[in-house]
Amino acid sequence: MVLAGGEGRRLGPLTLDRAKPAVPFGSRYRIVDVVLSNFVNSGYTRIKVLTQYKSASLEEHIARAWRLSPMLDSFIETIPAQQRTGKSWFKGSADAVFQCLHVITDEEPSTVAIFGGDHIYKMDVRQMMSAHVAREADVTIAAVPVPLDEARSFGVLEVDAEGRIIAFHEKVQNPPPMPGRPDMALASMGNYIFRTEALVRNLEEDATVETSRHDFGHDILPRMVQTDQRVFVYDFQTNEVPGEVANSYWRDIGTVESYFSAHMDLVHTKPQFNLYNRHWPIRTGITHDPPAKFVFRDTAQDRVGTATESIVSLGCIISGGRIHRTVLGSRCRVNSFSEVEDSILLDNVTVGRHAKIRRAIIDKDVEIPPGARIGFDLERDRRRWYVSEAGIVVIPKRAKIEPEG
Repeated sequence: MVLAGGEGRRLGPLTLDRAKPAVPFGSRYRIVDVVLSNFVNSGYTRIKVLTQYKSASLEEHIARAWRLSPMLDSFIETIPAQQRTGKSWFKGSADAVFQCLHVITDEEPSTVAIFGGDHIYKMDVRQMMSAHVAREADVTIAAVPVPLDEARSFGVLEVDAEGRIIAFHEKVQNPPPMPGRPDMALASMGNYIFRTEALVRNLEEDATVETSRHDFGHDILPRMVQTDQRVFVYDFQTNEVPGEVANSYWRDIGTVESYFSAHMDLVHTKPQFNLYNRHWPIRTGITHDPPAKFVFRDTAQDRVGTATESIVSLGCIISGGRIHRTVLGSRCRVNSFSEVEDSILLDNVTVGRHAKIRRAIIDKDVEIPPGARIGFDLERDRRRWYVSEAGIVVIPKRAKIEPEG
């Protein structure tokens, strides 16, 4: 089960019209494609995606892009909030699963993997499953070290020498450091594998607690630790993915800054999150867009279509403009004498002649007029658009931009 109902408020304009897992990522994917690829590449092909907030684009994407073979009992299906247990929508991550218990009882699995749908990482889920079964755990939680000053945003674990979790702290102001590593904390990745009987029992008990937030991190997991159930950690850094030299990359791209940073990671010469590993592909729907095209070689007029340290999707035309450290979604056009640097352009963005853009995220279907300047005068940009604390300009979907003075 993939929890994909997140609102993603900290992503600002990018989640005005879509749930966080539906936000485009890496030129041609959606964020949710990453976790679905991890499951499918691991051989797990019976998947339910739980949706809620502005879920239309997410549900359409999964229905159109993720068609597995029913002949092999494979499926990826969305389950929207339905008020199955009362007159309320999903009240938390645990309540979302509780309201969908009929799915679990219908399938009768021995174990249930419950993963978040909005993180960027690669994981062979089979290895986590093997560790879970070997320990006869009630629940196994995937975890990774994070800097202590960032750990306030995560559930933080304390474990004993056997890997058993002895304390679970959900988004506390003073998270405990790891033994021997005072600058790091052990953070939950939001990925859990439950023994089915333990999952059902704990969800049913939690549903009767009026003061509960009905959330895995705040309620279910801490209570399981406190009642001495078998709760174990899985060290994500031990996970070995075919075709990957090292596998410690995990990003919670819940803010504009982290979303931007994850994209800049992609354009490195040797990216930690490698889209080009054929042994562990990130999967998504197939489009019929033509190949990208680069045109004009008028060096005398400095009208040369070039891209350096960038990712360019299908259907793009770099028509005498230049991009550097930039990710282009499908069907973008960069016209002559324009320059785009350190930026993310989603689908169908057109950059007019002589325009200059830097440190910007431009959502779908935006036309940048000729001569525009974005990212050079942040005070001016703030009067028109959202600008993050780090100075990243975000222009929303289908925004209308007036030509320069």
